[in-house]
Amino acid sequence: MPRTRNHSSAKKAGARFERQVADYLAAHVDDRIDRRAKTGAQDRGDITGLRHLGQRLIVECKDTTAWKPATWLAEAETERGNDDATAALVVAKRRGLSAPGDQLVMLTLADLVALLTAARDHIDPTPETNDA
Repeated sequence: MPRTRNHSSAKKAGARFERQVADYLAAHVDDRIDRRAKTGAQDRGDITGLRHLGQRLIVECKDTTAWKPATWLAEAETERGNDDATAALVVAKRRGLSAPGDQLVMLTLADLVALLTAARDHIDPTPETNDA
């Protein structure tokens, strides 16, 4: 029978997932990458020390069965702004796959452009279009 999560077990699972992601990135990208201390209302993401082309990136980690990509990306964007980072990434746990390298990474197209160009100032915040 599957175990259900309570608040405490969910927090522990989230902290464990953040540690796995930070350790994986530190081992494969830069050994200065680590979990970030929680900062409350001015949260700046779960992982610190990740850079691309000299620009800071924030990483928001999600270990949950309830997938809410739009909510997660909005949270990551707020944290990107709080950190004055170039781009925001969401790393989401895939059920049934425990290896950190098997987890998913989400980002907006604007964040992909910022990541690839190492600049955010040239991104035009165009209004949403109606796909109907």
